[in-house]
Amino acid sequence: MKAIITGITGQDGSYLAEFLLSRGYEVHGTVRHSSTPRLERIHHIVHRLHLHPADLLDQMSLINLIEEVRPNEIYNLSAHTQPGIGWKHPVVCGQVHALGVSRLLEAIRLVDSDIRFFQASTAEMFGRITECPQTERTPFYPSSPFGIAKLYAHWMTVAYRHQYGLKTCCGILFDHESPRRSEEYITRKITQAAARIKLGLQEKLTLSNLDLRCDWGFAGDFVRAFWMMLQNATPDDYIIATGQTHSLEDFCRCAFEAVQLNWRDYVRIETDQVDPHSTIAMQGDTSYVRRKLLWEPEVSFEEMIRIMVENDLELYAPPTPWGSDSSSLTEHQESTI
Repeated sequence: MKAIITGITGQDGSYLAEFLLSRGYEVHGTVRHSSTPRLERIHHIVHRLHLHPADLLDQMSLINLIEEVRPNEIYNLSAHTQPGIGWKHPVVCGQVHALGVSRLLEAIRLVDSDIRFFQASTAEMFGRITECPQTERTPFYPSSPFGIAKLYAHWMTVAYRHQYGLKTCCGILFDHESPRRSEEYITRKITQAAARIKLGLQEKLTLSNLDLRCDWGFAGDFVRAFWMMLQNATPDDYIIATGQTHSLEDFCRCAFEAVQLNWRDYVRIETDQVDPHSTIAMQGDTSYVRRKLLWEPEVSFEEMIRIMVENDLELYAPPTPWGSDSSSLTEHQESTI
């Protein structure tokens, strides 16, 4: 089996590449023509991957890639995911996340309509939430350029399935974290702060709204769902989440407990920065994916945070002397996923 992963150098792409390799796939990934790829997340497996220059802004590069590789499956995980990037670059956001997916779908239609295609949709498409928990039938009401662009891509993926019979699936992804989460995200800032404070490298962490509630899952669990969706005989769309919510306070508590500290002693709250819309709960109803695909998340909320904190402890800890007996976090992470 052959698979192409766009966004292979990202959090989800790296976990998916590991998962597919473990199942005997030949794994191909895309890197943009104009950039020097950041390979930190896949450096340990890069020798087992096939990387190709291709870009969602370049229709011919996608056609040429699919003609060259002839994959059985394509996973579109390519995204500009930095917080707030949609409002900073709304046109680019639309080109990549909306029209880029149209180009990819069209390339599949032109080259090989038997390819199975996974589109990473997002819970941000729900926007201003009308019901909780959110199901596959909850109305979409996106309120950001990123959510709007993703919704266009979502409906185009569905439309190509109905119009041309393509084997396309959308995973509506709720928040999912891991040690490979970018440092710009609040979750990674918290785990890094806990590790740095424990090591004496930082004194305090400043946050705003601790009441924010999210449905946080582990990225390694989510990519398994991506694959399961494409193995199902009938293409369909699924919410991928844990079905449970936790507050940012819960996240802080677990992160500091992982280093035997009380978060209240180190977290400073600035209430004047609270967003009045940020207290609305994002919670995915996972009954459909559990029933149809028998998918279950395996890593708990607390375990996920502990793994993240342990990673950051290793990242910031001073080098150990030669010959010291220290455990391998890499081995632990591999056994977890």
